[in-house]
Amino acid sequence: MIAPLARSDSVVRQDRFTTDESTADVAVVIVTYRNADSINTLVDSLRSEAAVSSIRVVVVDNNSGDGTASTLAAHDDVIVVAGEVNLGYAGAINVARSRIGATRAVLILNPDCVVQPGCVTALRAALREPGVVAAVPRLHDVDGRLSFSLRREPRLPATLVDAMLGARLPRRPVWASETIRDVAVYDRAHSIEWATGAAMMMSAGALDAVGPWDERFFLYSEETDYFRRLRSHGLVLYVPEARVEHTGGGSGSSQALSDLLTVNKIRYVQKYHARSFVAAFHAVTLFGEALRCWSSKHRATYRAVARRHEWSNLLRAETPRPTECRDMGSVVIPAHNESRVIARTLDALADLAARGVVEVIVACNGCTDDTARIAAGRPGVRVLDLDVASKTAAMNGADEVAELWPRVYLDADVVITPAAVVDLVTALADGTLLAARPASRYDATGAGHLVRRYYRARSSLPLVRSHLWGAGCYALSEEGHARVGRFPDVVADDVVVDAAFATDEKIVVDTDPVVVLVPRTPAALIAVLSRNYSGNRDAPATTSSTGTLRDVAGTVHGPGTLLDAAVYCLFAALGRRASRRTSARWARDDTSRT
Repeated sequence: MIAPLARSDSVVRQDRFTTDESTADVAVVIVTYRNADSINTLVDSLRSEAAVSSIRVVVVDNNSGDGTASTLAAHDDVIVVAGEVNLGYAGAINVARSRIGATRAVLILNPDCVVQPGCVTALRAALREPGVVAAVPRLHDVDGRLSFSLRREPRLPATLVDAMLGARLPRRPVWASETIRDVAVYDRAHSIEWATGAAMMMSAGALDAVGPWDERFFLYSEETDYFRRLRSHGLVLYVPEARVEHTGGGSGSSQALSDLLTVNKIRYVQKYHARSFVAAFHAVTLFGEALRCWSSKHRATYRAVARRHEWSNLLRAETPRPTECRDMGSVVIPAHNESRVIARTLDALADLAARGVVEVIVACNGCTDDTARIAAGRPGVRVLDLDVASKTAAMNGADEVAELWPRVYLDADVVITPAAVVDLVTALADGTLLAARPASRYDATGAGHLVRRYYRARSSLPLVRSHLWGAGCYALSEEGHARVGRFPDVVADDVVVDAAFATDEKIVVDTDPVVVLVPRTPAALIAVLSRNYSGNRDAPATTSSTGTLRDVAGTVHGPGTLLDAAVYCLFAALGRRASRRTSARWARDDTSRT
């Protein structure tokens, strides 16, 4: 039994939270997202603890939009940080770290918790034990039933048994599950590996020593990672005398969350384990989802886990919009008769352009339609009307009038989000990198069956995710542009730019992916490939046929991917054959411009 913490003269003998600059006994950090219905209950439960410990409460709201922040306004002694975007759980905790002030301990709570009387005191007492850096309470549901909150690090035997049995056979041996389900274990205090992150207290010294939470885990596995890092500094203690009611519904439920939960377990394993372990863990995870293929939810999660190249499209922290920032860079959009798509592209950039965050230049070249008129109607957009129908001539013309660096060169039919623009120019701002492009994804909506198979295989190729070409968008710093010089009169300008930089001078930024609309018909796809192969003849080689074939072979993991690879090779062969009969010239695909 852990001895209760002795009461000191500095203890606040009222139920108000401290908001001054004094050193608090405990700083409570709460991250909310659409918790207007539950947050008052949690805050009220903390007030009884404030009668025996000085408590500072900091709530970071992840842009709930349901009135959570305004609900908290009724508590004038709660520090509320209202975010304008969803930073994720780890990101919001990191924001709170800068607002907790001087404190002896930090208690992190989910907003759907209710702290039972004496909980904070018991956790503080645990931190006084030799070698203890963190403590977790006993969790139970609203009916008082024990929640199995204690966990073990991922181990392949346990992962395999969990994949096969799920929550069935709770009395299995401890080695046969990541979740500890032996009720007797929850009746005694002991050191643990980790626990669900609904409620955890750490010393202020441990918080400083461990550092920020890993924001690569938007939600799920961030606590697994943090507990692992805590254990490198001391013991994590389970304290059954400290009790917290937890409803367990704080994060909600959706297919996107289920996919992220499963993928983030693999991401965690990737961070700390060898490739052989990661490969085995990945395979066991797929096996577990395949066993439940009767469920559409598990079928979807299986696809999410299998398509590693699409993990960047899963839920992640949003990028805060710059508020006072101006003149961050330029966006150059060459456009030739793009009246059907230019409004869509510019609408996505409208806020950045209107506020002067970036200058947007539409370089109309040889247009005979309404492209220039449509673009000129957008606030903050500058329009050049050039006579020559040449993409690279338009880019050179825009360079002559553009004033800001870095510069983003964007095809007129490609949609980029404001967050991606900011991330691109930020990636190049300090001069370490010279060139960048955003992540990308292919939109094959409305395309034929064979075309979809071609782009499924293409999306899986490592080379597509490591070069600057193929996304219809790239960015250059001023030094990087000096390396390229004036854009040459070629079709494959992105290939020329990519070839100008070494691997460590360029980056594919993990941000909101640009959406690349693909040809809708096999004939249109062959025409596009013919143009690409013809244009590549005028550009330096950045890939080889042998390397590409090896990458294509590496995408094959079963009958479906084998067929995708075969279709990819067929279209590639037809495109190369067609390119031998044509010269390198710009030929636009109109099937995707609808």
